[in-house]
Amino acid sequence: MSTTIVLSREFRDNQKKYFDLIDNNEEVIIKRRNGKAYTIVPITATEVYFLDPQIKARLERSIAQAKAGEVKELTLKRQIELLGE
Repeated sequence: MSTTIVLSREFRDNQKKYFDLIDNNEEVIIKRRNGKAYTIVPITATEVYFLDPQIKARLERSIAQAKAGEVKELTLKRQIELLGE
């Protein structure tokens, strides 16, 4: 994988070019005058789903419940009741 380093103004002026590089698995680092730098990486459709604040909150509640032992066994009988055969 090759790496391209650009200043923020160059990135802003030529975003399509750099997004195309990223889409082709190239690393693009954007440097700012204040000394900070950023890398943009593509995310999958699944990852976009988990960025939804409501989904994220629901998952966090579920994880906390599981850690606290607040879980119910999903038996085969209950699966059939919920989903059908």
